[in-house]
Formats: sequence, C-alpha cells, structure tokens
Amino acid sequence: MNRRPLLGFTVCWVAGSAAGCLFSGYSLLAGISACLLLLVIWAVSGGISWRTAAVFVLALAAAALYWEWTEARNVSLLPAALGRPEAGLNETYLTAEGVIVSPVERDGDRVDFTLKLAQIGGEKLGQDDGESVIEQAREGSDAQGDIGHGDNVGTNPAGELIAVQIKLQAESEIALAAQWQRGDRVTVQGELGLPAIARNFGGFDYRAYLQTQQVHWLLKGEGTASVTAVAPVSWELSSILRWNDAARAALGAEMDRLFQEPHAGYMKGLVIGIQDDLDPETFKQFSQLGLTHILAISGMHVAVYVGVILFLLRRLRVTRETALTVTLLLVPVYVLLSGAGPSIVRAGIMSMIALLAARLGLLKDGLNILAASALMMLVWNPYMLLSVSFQLSFLVTAGLMIYTPLATPLFSRLPKWLGSSVTVTLIAQLVSFPLTVYYFNQFSLLSFIANLLLVPFITFLVLPLGTLALLLGRIWNTAAVTVAGAAELLNNWTFRAVEWVNGFTAGVLIWASPSLLWICVYYALLYGLLYVLKQRREARFAPQYMEDETRPLAELEQPGAGGVRDASAHPSQVGVQAGLRGSRYAAMLCAAALALLLYKGYYAEKLNGAGAISYLDVGQGDSILITTPQGAHILVDGGGTVSFGNKEEWRIRRSPFEVGAKTLLPLLKQRGIHRLDAVILTHGDQDHAGGLQAVLEGIPVSALLFNGTLADTEPYSKLMSTALAKGVRLYAVQQGMVLAPDKATKLYFLRPEPEEEQPLLPVVKEQNHESVVFRLEMSGRSFLFTGDMDEEAEEDIIQAAQQAGIREAGPVDMLKVAHHGSKTSTGAAWLEFWKPATAVISAGVNNLYGHPNAGVLERLEEAEAEVFRTDLHGEVQLRVEEDGIRVRHKLVGEGEE
Repeated sequence: MNRRPLLGFTVCWVAGSAAGCLFSGYSLLAGISACLLLLVIWAVSGGISWRTAAVFVLALAAAALYWEWTEARNVSLLPAALGRPEAGLNETYLTAEGVIVSPVERDGDRVDFTLKLAQIGGEKLGQDDGESVIEQAREGSDAQGDIGHGDNVGTNPAGELIAVQIKLQAESEIALAAQWQRGDRVTVQGELGLPAIARNFGGFDYRAYLQTQQVHWLLKGEGTASVTAVAPVSWELSSILRWNDAARAALGAEMDRLFQEPHAGYMKGLVIGIQDDLDPETFKQFSQLGLTHILAISGMHVAVYVGVILFLLRRLRVTRETALTVTLLLVPVYVLLSGAGPSIVRAGIMSMIALLAARLGLLKDGLNILAASALMMLVWNPYMLLSVSFQLSFLVTAGLMIYTPLATPLFSRLPKWLGSSVTVTLIAQLVSFPLTVYYFNQFSLLSFIANLLLVPFITFLVLPLGTLALLLGRIWNTAAVTVAGAAELLNNWTFRAVEWVNGFTAGVLIWASPSLLWICVYYALLYGLLYVLKQRREARFAPQYMEDETRPLAELEQPGAGGVRDASAHPSQVGVQAGLRGSRYAAMLCAAALALLLYKGYYAEKLNGAGAISYLDVGQGDSILITTPQGAHILVDGGGTVSFGNKEEWRIRRSPFEVGAKTLLPLLKQRGIHRLDAVILTHGDQDHAGGLQAVLEGIPVSALLFNGTLADTEPYSKLMSTALAKGVRLYAVQQGMVLAPDKATKLYFLRPEPEEEQPLLPVVKEQNHESVVFRLEMSGRSFLFTGDMDEEAEEDIIQAAQQAGIREAGPVDMLKVAHHGSKTSTGAAWLEFWKPATAVISAGVNNLYGHPNAGVLERLEEAEAEVFRTDLHGEVQLRVEEDGIRVRHKLVGEGEE
C-alpha cells in the first residue's frame, strides 16, 4: 500500500461507505473503530507508514460521514412543504410542474420519465379557500418553486425528483408521447403515490431502489392529456443530453431498419447499449449462461473502440501524441452514446486516465487507474456503491488485475493465445461467481465454456459487423444490408448454441444469497489457493543451480564410501523438495477450505430440525411454501397475475409483470431451494395456478399434485404440458390419501371427494368447489390448508367426519382462510369444527373484491383466532418446533408496533 497510496485510499473510502450503508448509530461507530484499530495495528507492525495510516483513517471516516450526510439529505420535502404527513399525501391527485431529466421510455401502453420538480399543486390539500398551492406559492414567495402558505409553509421541494408513469389510453397517443424529450418543461396531472416496498423476506424493495436514485414518489397520469410539454427555448447544458437521447434514438431506428427481430433488439444492446427491445427469452437464455455482460456496454467495448480509433489514426500517419489526444476526446462521446451506465462510465474513465498518462509520458498502473475511477464515481454519487453493475464491473476488473498473474503460470503449457484466453475467462468466472449467486441465485457449470467460446466469437466477429452495418447504413445501403445479413447469420448460430447449451438443465445450480462474510472468505481462500499453486509451479520448474555454478567434489562423494552421492542430496534441491511438500499441503488446505465453504454456501438453509411454513405475499392469490424438519420442500399454489380480457397488441409490454416470474421464482431461488419435492395445485384458477408456470420452468419439481380436474383455459393447459415435458410426476389427489415427506410430517387430504363413473380428467369450469383441502401434521402441530373451497365443501367435510364419529377435528394451530377471506366460505360451523388458534388470510392490497369480508373477520374474532393478513402483514412465516410455533411477518400491521 505504500507504493499504491491511491489504491489504499480508495479501499478505505469504499470500506467507510459500506460501513455507513450497513450500520448506523453505535453500530457504525463500532465498525469504524474496528477498522481504525486494524489500521493502527498495521502501522505498528511496519506494514505502512504512520502518515499513510493517517491518510487512510481520514478516508475511512470521511467516507462514512459523507454517506451519512448524503442519506440525511436524501429525503422527500413534499410532506413538509404541503403540510401533510407522508401517508396523507399517498393517492392524492395533484399537478406537478418541472423539467424532464431522463430519457422518455415507452413500454407498451406505459410511458416513464423522471421529473425534476419546480412547482406542485393539487386539489383539497388543506386549503380552506380552494386556492391551489401553486397560486399560494406565487403569492407568498418571490422565489420560483416556493411551496406552501401560512401554516403550510415548509421546506422548498423545488429540485426534488419524481418518477412519472403515464398510461396511454389510445394507440394514437403513442405519436404524441414520442415527442416528449429530456429538457422539456412539463405540467403533469396525476395521482401521487409511494413506491411499493418489499412485502416478502428477501424480496425486491422498489422503494429502496428508487431512493438510491433520490426518487421518493410516483406520479401516475392517465393519457397524454395529463401532460403538457413545452420544448426549451434556449440552449442549456442539459441540451447535450437531449441531443444524445435523440442520437441514440436515431441509431436505434437505424438498427431497426437494417435488422429483423429478434436481431434488431439484440444488436442494439450489443452495439449501442439499448436493451429496451431485447427479446426477453433471448435475455433469459444468455442470463442462464452468465453471458449478459455481452449485452451491456462495458470495458470490452471501450477497449475495442479505443483500439480501432488508434489503429485508424496511426494508419492516417497521425502522430502518436495527436492520436492519443483525439482518442481521449472521443471516449466521452462513445460513453454518452452507449447510455453512460456504471460499467461503461468506469471503462471510459479508466481509458481516459490511461490515455492521458500515455500522452504525458507518466508511469501508469492499472490498479491505481481503477482506484481513481472508483473514487471519482463514488464521490460524484455514493449510491453507485449499491449498483450491481458498478460492483460487478469494478470487482471483475480488479480481480483480473490481481488474480490473473497468479493463474497464468498454471496454464503455461498451453499455447500462449489459448492459455491467455483460458486464464482470463476462468478468473472472470471465479471472481464474478459470489456476486452472481448473491444477486441472481444461480450459476451454470457450463458458463466457463460458453464464455470461452462465445465471447471472442461475438466480440471479434458479430460486434464489428454490427458496428460496420450501422456506419454504412446512411452511406452505402446495399453494403450495410449485406453486412447486416452476415451478422444475422452469425447471430442465428449464437442463438442456437446458447439454446443447445441451456438444454443441459442439470448444469444450472441454484444458490441461496450468501452473506458478506462468506464472500470475503471466498476471495481470501481463492487468492491463497492461486498464490500457493503459482509458487509451487514456479518452484517445480525453477533451475536448481545457476548455469555457471561449480558443484564441490566433496558434496559429490560420500565419505568413506568412495561413491558418488545422489544429486537429490544437494542442499538446494532438498530445500526445493521440502518447499514443494509444504506448498502441496498448503494448496490442499486452501482447496479443502474453499470446497467446504462452497458446500456450506450451496446448502445454506439451516432449520436445525425445525419445520417452516411461509405464507407468501403474491398479491390477490395464494402461495405457501412448506419446509419439513428433514428438508423437503412443498409449494402449495403459485399465485398468478389475473388479466381481464385480451389486450390490444400495442398495449402489450415487453416484459409484463407476472407474479410467478417476478416474485415467486426469485424468492424460491433466493432461499436456496434447489428442488421442490412436491407442488400442490389446489385448483385451476389463475390466481393459484398462474405463477406455477415460471416455477416449473425455473426449478426442478419432482411431483405435481392436483384436484383431478382440468380447467378449460390456455394457461392451465400450458402448465400441464410443461409438467409432462419436464418429466414431473402427476397425481390426482382424493379424500383419504396421505403424503408423508418425512417421519415428522404427514399431509392428510380431505378433499376432493372420490367420484365414481366420471371421465378420467373432467373439465370443470367452477374450480373453487373442487379445491384440494388437506391437514398438515408437523412436529406435533396441526395446520389446515383450504384453497378456495366454499361453504358447501366445508359442510361436506364436516358431515363426512361426523358420519365417522368425529364431532370436532380441532383444535388446529393455524388455518389458511379459504378464498382470500371471501364471504362464500369460512362459516361459523367450520370454525367451530376446527377451532383454529390462528388464521392467515392471503389477499391483495386494496383488491377489487373487498377481501377479506367483514363478516369473515367478525366470525374469526368470535372464534378467538388471531388473524394475520398478507395485505397488512406481508409474508407470514412460521417456525414449527415441538415446543411451539414462532411467528414473524414482514410488515407491521395496523395497531401494531
């Protein structure tokens, strides 16, 4: 660190920022103190000078304070300005005036952009005379953008960012929305709302994500009539970005003209970083093999860009200094045209620093350049630290610089070009692995070979052809079309290869998100293993004697024997052999520790003999995950996004929200569930069955249990076809059947009742009555699952039990209330029969059906059952042990603390 003080300073700055992000209050002070103690110990041991240690301490403390200062300023000023609490502003209709400060993006019938607020007003915001807030601000303040009047005067929110979402009402509005651009002054009328929060443990928190973008509110408008836009009348600095957006749009349109789908969307992502039109299935295929970095502009693209410019300039007989200067000035142009994402900004800054150092003849160091880039970006925006793209970009680049020299000797026997490719690909895979499993919860064992073969193919063939076609498009159309056709041919080969490799589904491993400590230990053990192997390799092939060394005769002869001593007895060779033995043991120790770490990370779930039941929040639907004491996983229903009617084609979004793909499947993977031992589909309605399609496609499933009927819908038919294609065993359950996944767990099926002389799989339109109902016995505790059964089905179960001499089946520890708390079920007789201690209602927030019904809640209260609701509490988790049940839920419900 004494030789690279900038690198050490940046590492301490990152550590201070991370401490500020992860901790607060006394925890933050304790974390900073621990880091300071390590620096003092390092200085005392002589590892670094005291002056350097003091600088590092300053970086650590300054970064933590800077993060805290940024967090303190990153709050919404609207509640204070409008004199109303945050909850009181939610779902308020108002008018906002400001400037568009982001690209305007359209996806189907929705248009999104970010508004920098200048003024805001609305209806009934607490003013007695009905006067708008804007008018009051104009009367009560001379400064533009002051908001509030009289008692409502608060902090001025001018400059606050608001995410605007406009839902188009007619296809003719697409052309009008296309005219909106960054820099336009707009007035937007709509409903102010808070972004959604994470409603499941480990789920995606949209509000927290937007907060890192310094956005705290959504403003939702209906149709282009809710927006009035006026272009800027004079040139401003932001006009550069406006022109850049227009240039990117023009380049994208040219790609659309030259290439057919899905090639157009793919080439736009590959060449100019526009991923909006990328085919979702193509992205999914690339993602599974860890190839998505190809579709994002990164350091590879910048290196190719810089190399081509320098080559052309040198061919034009331009001097070295001029070539470096011109290239330096053109790099920001490419960064802007490529979308200026974190990875491209990092690569651009590094390239500019390297070009400037070369121009000035200064000694340049890759790690110092990387550190300077990271420091500049984090000082500009500390929240960059939380960006997945930022983390992967810097970590992989640093890993290549640090680990590649260690791994290179291991492949020295290969041809140089092949050894270099293998080393870089392997190190990139190993370094990116922890973040890949942390954020995406899966890793393909075939990712290495796919990257080794496809990355050079795409980089050196497809990318240049796509770029050439784009450059020729307006100059020589015939040549451009020909080049584009060649690129499409290569793309077809790529797509087929990716699809073929992805066919080996056994190579895709699902990982739970590891801890930060696990990630740090992984990198330390990886470094130790590669270092020891490098030392061992070098020692094995190092010369044992210098070429001019003369070996003493006394050492060649053994005293009194008259013979020649074996060469292995030479002290230097003995030392080499001892060193090799030591390095072998060290390598074995590091490899064993790394293998154990990976094993623990892969089998991360630890219930210590307890069972678990998670009532997931999937909106207006049901999905319940059961984990038995011995680790079997059973999923009951999968939720599902219900759509009403057929959408017009122009309204269909590229990647519409579907609860199975966007909520359920990520949650299962994030929790490290490698296989579902059983999926129980209670009935065929979309809000229970729809999400299972993504589950069957994304996770191995051993068996699918259903009610023995078919629903006459296309999604249900597709689900069953997928199950058959995946080799999932299908079982039609009936009353009296028992499933025993382990010794401590049994499922007793109470419905549907067996019927005689019926078709093998009858088609039933009304599925609720045919819901699968079962009682779960786990570790001596009892739980009842009811699907969407109605009161008639409840009466059938009670009558069947009474005929068998059972007057009361309860008490049960937990009842899943049927049909989301609808009035058509959960009758008084049902509650009296089971006597539930607690009940869970799965219902969507502000759902259109009014679930749960007030009468059902009253009956549950009369039955003295404690009620948990996913619309109020989010996910409800039960940890089941023989000595009791522990309940926790994601959100705080009404009246709770």
